[in-house]
Amino acid sequence: MDAGYGCPGEWRCLKAAALGEGNFDEPVQVMALVRCECPGRTIVPNIGMAGKVSGVRPDAIYLSKCLAESKPGCPYVPSADLAGLIESETGIPVVVGTHKYKI
Repeated sequence: MDAGYGCPGEWRCLKAAALGEGNFDEPVQVMALVRCECPGRTIVPNIGMAGKVSGVRPDAIYLSKCLAESKPGCPYVPSADLAGLIESETGIPVVVGTHKYKI
């Protein structure tokens, strides 16, 4: 993301979440958008801070389609490995990808 690749945090993920499309089984409320910040070391603390500040524990964490399917991919950690790390550190289920709209 910091190198110009990856998720811009744009409308397609938010639309899919609001309408319950793509990898969302039903419409959901987005509580935060959290940047990965290359090389990814801050993602788990950033998620923890989002939960602490909001006072809400999410039912699931979704990695954006841009992060999951970007070309070139992240040179530091594949999205599946990042999902596993987040899930193991937070105990919150992680879904890789958000929507099926064309990028």
